Amino acid sequence: MIAFIFPGQNSHSVGMGRDLYDGSPRAREVLQAADQAVGGGLLQVMFEGPEEALTATRNQQPAIVAHSVAALTLLRDAGLSPDFVAGHSLGEYSALAAAGVLGFDQVMPLVRYRGEIMGRAGEIAPGAMAAILGLDAEDVAALVQRAGEEGVCVVANYNCPGQVVISGAVEAVERAEQLAREAGAKRAIRLKVSGAFHSPLMQPAAELLIERLTQVQLRPAQPPVVANADAEPHTEPDQIRDALGRQMTSSVLWEQSVRLMIDRGVDTFVEVGPGTVLSGMVKRISRDVAIRNVGDTASLQQTLEALA
Repeated sequence: MIAFIFPGQNSHSVGMGRDLYDGSPRAREVLQAADQAVGGGLLQVMFEGPEEALTATRNQQPAIVAHSVAALTLLRDAGLSPDFVAGHSLGEYSALAAAGVLGFDQVMPLVRYRGEIMGRAGEIAPGAMAAILGLDAEDVAALVQRAGEEGVCVVANYNCPGQVVISGAVEAVERAEQLAREAGAKRAIRLKVSGAFHSPLMQPAAELLIERLTQVQLRPAQPPVVANADAEPHTEPDQIRDALGRQMTSSVLWEQSVRLMIDRGVDTFVEVGPGTVLSGMVKRISRDVAIRNVGDTASLQQTLEALA
């Protein structure tokens, strides 16, 4: 069984998607449609930057989804279809497009809106995120609770064994980083983000997104989408809408999601979109599965040959 997995924020880089655009008329068509869906200008930022403009949440989020859906389209055209889909945070929207829950004309404006409201929430309530490497998830959860005395501090992402991301008020995250080092963490790496994503500080943005989602028609998922919020496979629109609404302020249960798919029989994961961050995480979660990625024409060809 095959799962397609889709990357989230910070998988961007200037020049992203250009190889697909130049190498495939079909991918070019998808990327041009993505650009039009958000009012133009996105492809220029993706291809030429500057880095600061691409990193801005309102551009970065639709850029990553556009790249992912272009790569997905080429996989589909080659006859490859998954048994499950899942995405890491923002990547869940790419997964929903892959499962037919959202049309391309729906998903692009939605992720542009999501990026804008998350960016504004970060301006109103400044926060920080940090990756804690080398500690068990239980240890990170405990130190986050202690750091919470300084302000909001929570576990944002359960990525894989030895890698947990925390999120919250700047002072609280700084305190948690200090406690992590004292507890023997290998590293505490501050992430380049515009706010405390997947924490209660995103509640104002979550409320706006939930309201927007009530206006968007969702279709049943085929195949099932494994949601970040509960690490469970969903096909029904109401369940998917509820999970999306909770996602912005709840932990991303990525390790749990991957283990669920493996337990259901998945033995091959294909990361679809820019970068190979998720491939590395899956490798840390299980050595017993095959991992491929499709982000450009070369990796597409390699993946198709490997799975033929």
